Amino acid sequence: MTPLQTLPEWTATAPAIVLGLTALLLLIVDSIDPDTSNNGLLASISGLGALAAGGIAGWFLIQGTGMESTGGAITLYGDALVVDGVSLFFTLIFTSVAAMVTVASYDYLEDQRYQAEYYALVMLAATGMTLMAMSNSLATVFVALELASLPSYALVAFLKKDRGSIEAGLKYFLIGALSSAVFAFGISLVFAVTGSLVLPEVAANLSNADELVGVLGLGVLMIAGGFAFKTASVPFHFWAPEAYEGAPAPISGFLSSASKAAGFAVAFRVFIVAFPLDTVMSLGGGTVDWSLLFAILAVVTMTLGNFAAATQENVKRMLAYSSIGHAGYALIGLAAITVDGGAANGNVLGASMAHLLVYGFMNTGAFLFIAMVEKWGLGRTFEDYNGIAAKAPIAATAMTVFMFSLAGLPPFGGFVSKYALFYSAIESGFWWLAAVGAVNSALSLFYYSRVVKAMWIEEPTQPIEISSQPTGLYVAVVFAAVGTVLLLPGFQPVIETAQTVAAALF
Repeated sequence: MTPLQTLPEWTATAPAIVLGLTALLLLIVDSIDPDTSNNGLLASISGLGALAAGGIAGWFLIQGTGMESTGGAITLYGDALVVDGVSLFFTLIFTSVAAMVTVASYDYLEDQRYQAEYYALVMLAATGMTLMAMSNSLATVFVALELASLPSYALVAFLKKDRGSIEAGLKYFLIGALSSAVFAFGISLVFAVTGSLVLPEVAANLSNADELVGVLGLGVLMIAGGFAFKTASVPFHFWAPEAYEGAPAPISGFLSSASKAAGFAVAFRVFIVAFPLDTVMSLGGGTVDWSLLFAILAVVTMTLGNFAAATQENVKRMLAYSSIGHAGYALIGLAAITVDGGAANGNVLGASMAHLLVYGFMNTGAFLFIAMVEKWGLGRTFEDYNGIAAKAPIAATAMTVFMFSLAGLPPFGGFVSKYALFYSAIESGFWWLAAVGAVNSALSLFYYSRVVKAMWIEEPTQPIEISSQPTGLYVAVVFAAVGTVLLLPGFQPVIETAQTVAAALF
């Protein structure tokens, strides 16, 4: 018996409800005492809210809620939302990242105003991401996307006295507004052809699209563009380096990990459920071959991201470009899907989901280490990192774990998640995609190792003064490092769960 068989169906959305209520509680606390500087209370409320939502999602996932073994996916509100294994798996990613970011922000926001608003915006963005993973209608997808995006624009521009932060927020907002318009236009074209916005109904009505296959193809292309923006994939990637560099470092980690995963959560569901490859390939001689589109995007995105990262001197900007490269790896989950793939389709999609979970820990941890270095006022270039290990060995060890894991070296979680992803692509017949991914992964070792070399080997150009030991940042960074290491021995249940829930989409 699942947890929900004795409860009303709406309780399936409990993780999103908990996150939303946490945001409201933060605003209530702020309205009672508008001048509060009790950062510990605000960070505790946010962290506990994120952990509670993640705990509920994990419990539902273990109990099989929304899976075939317990009666299948739970649909709510006229099929606008769906709770299944995929939505719960992605919710775990969002809540894990949100918890690490809120704990780390305890120190980062020490001297900042508007702390309650900051935490509330993080929780609202996480709520939107959770709803994105549950969306079963293109209308719900759009609303949830905006709920995740609007708080993100404000969070990027949170440092009001920092010109770089304001500029980054403005650029992010303008490009986001453009991509939302493109996305909405794509949705309208799909609705014009199929007469529905609910994903399974869109798929059922595709047979009527023979005469309007060009309109459908344009709509699918524009929807793909909207997702490319959210996941920082080429050619809608150029906002990412600016936004990540200008934003508070914890927010850079939040956007590059949780927000990216949310984009993939929706893309996976929309393209597999609403535009089944076998159906769209039979229309107009394969005009709407989105698998080929994503294969091209994957190659270009991972290659451009890695080559651009290799030329950077600013560590934060390097990580921003590297996150674009990782979007290319995750795109393999859609690119390697074939018409007659069978179980291989679920395997490659599940491997991509598992990689996004590992990426959530190692990438968020890397940005939180940068937040710690910013807190110490040491600078942002590789040279500024020289000799940090002598003064902060624990933090430097954690950063080394993140760098080698992002590069895909054993014995860290990033190695096994990349291996599973590339192996699944080969199983699907896309050996060339795996080869491009492996070459790019080898290239990434060059710039990731520069950070490690600077911290452990290079002599500092000037004396390093570490003025504080930020407790929250240390806890979050060490937690992320431990998670990254433990995901190597614990990867088998993660990949099995991901592939099982992904197979249910087909």
